[in-house]
Amino acid sequence: MIKLISEVTQKILKGGQITYKESIKFINIEENDKDSLQALFEGADEIRKKFAGKKVDLCTIMNAKSGKCSEDCKFCAQSAHYKTGIDEYKLLNYEKVLERAREMERAKVHRFSLVTSGKGLNNEEFEKIVKIYRKLSEDTNLKLCASHGVITYEQALKLKDSGITMYHHNIETNRDFYGNICTTHYYEERIETIKNAMKAGLDICCGGIIGMGESREDRVKMAFEIRDLGVKSIPINVLNPIKGTPLENQEILSPFEILKTMALYRYILPDSYIRYAGGRKALRDKQNIGFRAGVNAALVGDYLTTVGSNIDEDKDMIINEGLEI
Repeated sequence: MIKLISEVTQKILKGGQITYKESIKFINIEENDKDSLQALFEGADEIRKKFAGKKVDLCTIMNAKSGKCSEDCKFCAQSAHYKTGIDEYKLLNYEKVLERAREMERAKVHRFSLVTSGKGLNNEEFEKIVKIYRKLSEDTNLKLCASHGVITYEQALKLKDSGITMYHHNIETNRDFYGNICTTHYYEERIETIKNAMKAGLDICCGGIIGMGESREDRVKMAFEIRDLGVKSIPINVLNPIKGTPLENQEILSPFEILKTMALYRYILPDSYIRYAGGRKALRDKQNIGFRAGVNAALVGDYLTTVGSNIDEDKDMIINEGLEI
């Protein structure tokens, strides 16, 4: 296995691509094969250095509209189909958004995104969010991202005109497994939204969640589907089982299963931002290893319905691993 890892690493460093068959072999490395895991991590680090450099991108999100979502995504605390006890509120006003944005700007975060619950915003909400982004682009120097579910091409153009540079829309998992996670809207609707945003000239942030009961092969398929879309920012969330959701009893992935997946995503998507996202506390004291195994971006601060990370501690960890903010 170590010989194969070395051969594939050199192939990618020379401009080639990992095959699906090779990826399946890598994802099936077991935790007790520590030499192969170490070789995989070191190879991913080499690929990151060559194609993505030393700089780490930090982003943060704000839950701008919470709960009462009509969709039945089985991992989500905000779905109206489940009783999870989260705070529910309508679209926040500009003053609250600006306060959080300025706090993140002082913390030297690069990107700031508003996230809203639901399949999409209604017309009134969408016009309100566009006005908020316009004001934010005037009142801060943050790079603005947006995450508002399914959007049309015309809506994507309006977001771009308001100052948005990147649209976030996860595929969540691969096409084959998607029906096990959501039944109220379809995988193709997600792909259409991504293409609408791309057509409007927006960069795309698109990843998914691992640890929802999918197979290792499913995780590989998701990475290849993301690669085929041409996405360059890939947030990898780790399922944090929420009480009241259908996945509340799902076993949390082991740290090395998570790190192995992150490293493999670097092999499949060599020049992208492989981004730590929600649930990375499952790594416990091994979060720093990811930055030596292909990771070069992070979602920092609190997440949508769960507590996230301490921004200063994250920055110290990144610097201590020899990378730059």
